[in-house]
Amino acid sequence: MNAPTDGVIAIEHLTKDFGEVRAVDDLTVTVRPGRVTGFLGPNGAGKTTTLRILLGLVRPTAGTATIGGRTYAELARPMRTVGAALEAASFHPGRGALDHLRVYAPQVGVPDARCREVLDLVGLTAAADRRVGGFSLGMRQRLALATTLLGDPPVLLLDEPANGLDPEGIAWLRALLRHLAAEGRTILVSSHVLSEVEQTVDDVVIIARGALVHTSPLAELAARAEPSVRVVSPDPAGLDALVAAAGWADRTERTGPGSAVVRRVAAAEVGARAFAAGLELHELTPREVSLEGLFLELVGGGPR
Repeated sequence: MNAPTDGVIAIEHLTKDFGEVRAVDDLTVTVRPGRVTGFLGPNGAGKTTTLRILLGLVRPTAGTATIGGRTYAELARPMRTVGAALEAASFHPGRGALDHLRVYAPQVGVPDARCREVLDLVGLTAAADRRVGGFSLGMRQRLALATTLLGDPPVLLLDEPANGLDPEGIAWLRALLRHLAAEGRTILVSSHVLSEVEQTVDDVVIIARGALVHTSPLAELAARAEPSVRVVSPDPAGLDALVAAAGWADRTERTGPGSAVVRRVAAAEVGARAFAAGLELHELTPREVSLEGLFLELVGGGPR
């Protein structure tokens, strides 16, 4: 793997306006090497615009987007530093997969042998001489990924790479991205569906209407999606005492005087403990939230 930069993607106060439409709104995000980061949000959230700014294809209205402290235009060997597959890749329908890569190899600065290496890496060796016009969408996705890997770059920017892949293909992609991240690469994967990448990514960056709504390790977001119980009592001190006595302090969020959300506990257990303690309750509401449901709640609610 080439290593001309430290691989850190730094997006700081990034804003992009297209006329009166604000596509990216004061976005600040850091993406680090050795991890797969999911760049998530509904269609039209500003993900592709952000990636295009990172690649120097769109000029920002304000803010910066750098890779290893440099803009894409400042990189000495950009195609050996950043591998990118944005939106639907275009291929000459009459050209074979191997010949497609041979077109790009001189631009990237790699020998012809590298073309066969990346075809093997993405599982297209048997289709090396087949015309791309006959490829399925999933095969085209694999070829697009092979193109991004030609220069053995330390940074990968992939826009909806699982689109068109069958379950076997998604499992293959997951294993490959994990392997590449384990080598120390920075991998940023965009998607509008969290369930599509939740078994792949280590970190999540979620945006809606161009603005950041959440960023954290995936495990931290998943913890918020665990079963919880909303508890309301007219006795705030008594509720605090109940939480402390039950050992729930580290998984309780106070939402107001006498109200709290307790995670990883059943409503029946809370009710039984409150009854034993003589604590009056006005509300005891179980809440089941899936990870995908929490994602939709975040992007539906807008910036917060």
